[in-house]
Amino acid sequence: MLGLQQLVGSVKEVRAVAKGIENDMNEQLLTGLTGSARTVVSAALFRETGRSQLVVTHNLYQAQKIYEDLVELLDEDTVYLYPVNELISAEIAVASPEMKAQRLDLLNALVQDFKGIVVAPLAGIRRLLPPKALWQSSQLHLETGEDIGDLEEFIKNFVTMGYRRSDMVSAPGEFSVRGGIVDLYPLTKEHPLRIELFDTEVDSMRYFSLETQRSEGMIDEVTIGPAQEVLLHHQHYSHGAKLLEEKYEATLKKVASKQTRDKLQEHIPFEIAQLKQSATFEGMYKYMSLYYETPQSLLSYMPEDAFVWVDEMNRVKEMAEHLQKEEAEWHTAMLEQGSIVHGTHLSLDALARLQQAPQPVLYTSLFQKQVPSTKPEQIINLSCKSMQNFHGQMDLLTSEVNRWLSNDYTVLFIAGTEDRANRLALNLEDEKIDAHLIEAITDLTPSKVQIYTGHLHTGFELSEQKLVVVTEEEVFSKRAKRPKRRQKLSNAERIKSYSELAVGDLVVHTNHGVGKYLGVETLEINGVHKDYLNLRYAGNDKLYVPVEQIDQVQKYVGTEEKDPKIYALGGSDWKKVKKKVQTSVEDIADDLIKLYAEREASVGHRFSSDGPEQAEFESSFPYQETEDQLRAIKEIKEDMEKQRPMDRLLCGDVGYGKTEVAIRAAFKAIMDGKQVAILVPTTILAQQHFETISDRFSDFPITVGVLSRFRSRKEQTEVLKGLKAGSVDLVVGTHRLLSKDVQFRDLGLLIVDEEQRFGVTHKEKIKRMKANIDVLTLTATPIPRTLHMSMLGVRDLSVIETPPENRFPVQTYVVEFNPAIVREAIERELSRGGQVYVLYNRVEDIERMTEQISTLVPDARVSYAHGQMNERELESIILDFLEGESDVLVTTTIIETGVDIPNVNTLIVCNADKMGLSQLYQIRGRVGRSNRVAYSYFTYQPDKVLTEVAEKRLQAIKEFTELGSGFKIAMRDLTIRGAGNLLGSQQHGFIDSVGFDLYSQMLKEAIEERKGEKPKEPPFKAELNVNIDAYIPERYIPDAKQKIEMYKRFKGVETLEEIADLQDELVDRFGEYPKQVAYLFEMTKIKLIADQEKVEKITEGKDAVTILLTEETTNRIHVATLVDAAQKIGRDVSIGSQGNQIKLVIKTKQLSDETLLAYIIELLEALIRADKSKKAMSAS
Repeated sequence: MLGLQQLVGSVKEVRAVAKGIENDMNEQLLTGLTGSARTVVSAALFRETGRSQLVVTHNLYQAQKIYEDLVELLDEDTVYLYPVNELISAEIAVASPEMKAQRLDLLNALVQDFKGIVVAPLAGIRRLLPPKALWQSSQLHLETGEDIGDLEEFIKNFVTMGYRRSDMVSAPGEFSVRGGIVDLYPLTKEHPLRIELFDTEVDSMRYFSLETQRSEGMIDEVTIGPAQEVLLHHQHYSHGAKLLEEKYEATLKKVASKQTRDKLQEHIPFEIAQLKQSATFEGMYKYMSLYYETPQSLLSYMPEDAFVWVDEMNRVKEMAEHLQKEEAEWHTAMLEQGSIVHGTHLSLDALARLQQAPQPVLYTSLFQKQVPSTKPEQIINLSCKSMQNFHGQMDLLTSEVNRWLSNDYTVLFIAGTEDRANRLALNLEDEKIDAHLIEAITDLTPSKVQIYTGHLHTGFELSEQKLVVVTEEEVFSKRAKRPKRRQKLSNAERIKSYSELAVGDLVVHTNHGVGKYLGVETLEINGVHKDYLNLRYAGNDKLYVPVEQIDQVQKYVGTEEKDPKIYALGGSDWKKVKKKVQTSVEDIADDLIKLYAEREASVGHRFSSDGPEQAEFESSFPYQETEDQLRAIKEIKEDMEKQRPMDRLLCGDVGYGKTEVAIRAAFKAIMDGKQVAILVPTTILAQQHFETISDRFSDFPITVGVLSRFRSRKEQTEVLKGLKAGSVDLVVGTHRLLSKDVQFRDLGLLIVDEEQRFGVTHKEKIKRMKANIDVLTLTATPIPRTLHMSMLGVRDLSVIETPPENRFPVQTYVVEFNPAIVREAIERELSRGGQVYVLYNRVEDIERMTEQISTLVPDARVSYAHGQMNERELESIILDFLEGESDVLVTTTIIETGVDIPNVNTLIVCNADKMGLSQLYQIRGRVGRSNRVAYSYFTYQPDKVLTEVAEKRLQAIKEFTELGSGFKIAMRDLTIRGAGNLLGSQQHGFIDSVGFDLYSQMLKEAIEERKGEKPKEPPFKAELNVNIDAYIPERYIPDAKQKIEMYKRFKGVETLEEIADLQDELVDRFGEYPKQVAYLFEMTKIKLIADQEKVEKITEGKDAVTILLTEETTNRIHVATLVDAAQKIGRDVSIGSQGNQIKLVIKTKQLSDETLLAYIIELLEALIRADKSKKAMSAS
């Protein structure tokens, strides 16, 4: 058995190159390699020579492809990508952290014992880096039992390493200090780290969960790398300040324009002052060339015995010239704005660095031609053919395979998933070709056909070695989805609870209405400390809510940006508002229940269960389904197999795979001899769905038709005839489907996409069409979970919340608008064959903007679209864009909500500060729909004084780029809009007046009441009034948000196990707790048992605490057990009665708080035993 690398490594040309590397030949040239053959040779050279490599490509897109291939061929831990944006200005912008995390990961690996392959675009070689020795000395290695020395210095070290201090670690790159506990989240680790100190000794270290903040796994040692690439100690700041000052003075003398001089004087002295104080500022990366005596490049970090592979040197040289020109233009523009000085540079001269590299260099080129500025000592040509495309024609493939086998070739097919590998084996078997499935790429049998489950970008043929590799895409012309790749930064943000309160937030108190939250205050009343939420109402009225009543206060969330009305305390206004909402909620509940009853009574077609065709069809899906998709499919099939007609709503963001779910339901219906109609709101969507569905059904005898304006009258007549006769199985159409002349032979399933986008008359027709057939409605507006829980059983809902696995997070940058950035971003996207959206939200001068873009990028075909165009014109523009007839679309926010254009992977938003967060979130979701990295640039006008609101919004966008993950608050906005759609727009006002959570709760109760479900009895609550300092002191948890979170947890405990768990959590997160918190635990335990055992009240009087049992408990217990316990405690406790209730009295004189609490708990535990012994006696 041989491996692919072994086979290729034994080719004499590859062996000759390996020998040249081993002999440290300065330069070699290898020609003839195409596509993935390059990566296989690279892996083979790594295997043959055992030496690390740096593979340099002309751009990031190419680097990504090579990296993905190498990960397939070698152990994942030996291959690293060094991703750098080719866009100069993006490098100094606020950017999302995924790329940075990958770069840091590599730099940390390179200063340890590195052995492997690094793939970097040319921009990565141009990038300035701190000296390798400085990076090495910034690796903090910690072991348990080690002494860290001075704590202040230890903490300052993290700041120097680029970590940001926060109250609680909630994102990579942050650290927090609480007493002797230091939490830290390195960008290169999957989980954050908790270091517990005993004085200055490392007592223990463990990873913890961002979600729960609880510790997960203990570790004995760890190496922590920097969180930033700019590593600056005091001497680097002063070196930078000194040089910047000199260059600033020189620039002022050189610059002729007074305007530029004024701007320089406005900006640069501030930056010099910041550097002198060792303070950071935004954009400080632009002075990277000033901080260090000798800045280094990635080449300096590579091991001494490594070699450099420059892929397609001619292209690399072209790109180097292009990037140099771009940087010069950028520098000029920045100088005019007064943002930079002469004599600084952002990048290194990469070509010079490559030519002076101490390591051997291997240049590759497809054709044998002179590569400029190189002097290869050996030129080797490897004859390699790229693989032809068979377009699914099995006869053509069969004859080729037979030709290869007759010439003794080893043939390797590569399929994306196990299912598809099996299908390919069956297809080949039908053609009488024997193909074996192999487990690993190292299990090749020479002169045989084998199939491996994996991924390479392209196939190739090495005739000398008699080796052929064919990818699935070349067989079927279908792009195989890439596998999920190593992503350290998996959804890294700790999903902040929607209910997390910040000072100044609006809250809703169930009894007093909407007020403003002013923080947590500790008040001392009668010598006892207690924490209260301070709320303010109209007329400066204040309400102090004790923390034990925290469940009566919710964060206010409404649908609009305007604030709700705040009333004074004690008036009847709030009651009136609640009453109005109650009436409206009851009406909705009535309508829903009526609808539900009608549906339950109607009879439709019961579909049969899945047959083998269904299984075959589903396994032909080229991607991996998400769990949500599988659950939705299961729920829909169960509905279809019932007697009553299905009426299910499927929600999920665009591109989350709703269409595939619908297609499977359609296939099931067609297999039962029924017809399917798919109704969509726009012609373009009809066209997209038609193409997707035709493609999915291509291997099955199913006829698909489309009815829309894009079809001629003759074509439409054909489809109409087919529907009536039953020869058309499925039809996709716009509202044309609702016309009188559309008649079906036997319609069984109607799928409606985005129903809320149809007009009133169309909706009425849809309603009539729905009678007695199964209906599936799709929507991209998310619907709040609380709402669909409250409507459970009334409306069937399926939700897809998880995105497909292979999505890259969108790289997001926030930058000042600059024509150079726009041009670079567009050119970069077009160079990789993609398209661009430019979002410009002013219809009146959108044409001017379009002309500006055309002038900036003369080679691009630019079109524009906005909502004031007539429908046909708009459709034809978007369709042209969809079909690649134009490269850049300048558009307002009408970017079609349903249209999925995977080829658009760059988005430029003009005046982002003027748009709402949820709007920006939805727009950003228009890119990043394929397995390429997508970029979005949120720009704002330079030198513009932003309003406070806009500044907050931009700040939020910046934060959301840093997290690179779910933008939860915007999602909340959107889901509430979804609630409005589901319940009807007239409900918006009602939702706004009481807040969303209270509204959902009221609706849930109204529905339950109408369904005849008895309202749950409110749980028994004992009255507790004991004067003890039981609270969380400020010094233990200083952060109010975390304090409220903990009070909520205390409030929510339901068992003694949960109390023990909470004790562990507090110690884990905040260290040993003070006695006030210990008392809070005891009081929580007392409250828990008192509620469960139905103790009426526990109250403290002048010299005694009284425990009064309810009559029910008095009758239920075995009194003798209680008397025993009281006697055991001694004379401080007496037992008596009050009417028909047992009363226990504890004398408090001379009792400490600890003893008093211990006595109460002892008596309550005896009460539990007394209860059990009574049960045991009655049983016997």
